[in-house]
Amino acid sequence: MAHQAGSSAQRIRIGLTGLAFAFLLVLLGSIISRSSHDDTTNAVQQASANEPNEPLAELGVAPGGSGDTTNNTSAKKK
Repeated sequence: MAHQAGSSAQRIRIGLTGLAFAFLLVLLGSIISRSSHDDTTNAVQQASANEPNEPLAELGVAPGGSGDTTNNTSAKKK
């Protein structure tokens, strides 16, 4: 098989160009995906900020939270 002198360099150049194109395509897809993911993450964070941290403690069922401290101060006064 006879190889031309420039064919191997041309194959390497085409391969690297294809690799760079694939890298840029994945990078662009990641940027688009991340921007849409940030919108949903912000909505979830805002919704969870309104929820209480320890709902059982606020009801006075479990120890901890603000409901427990008010019960302890009233028990000490008696």
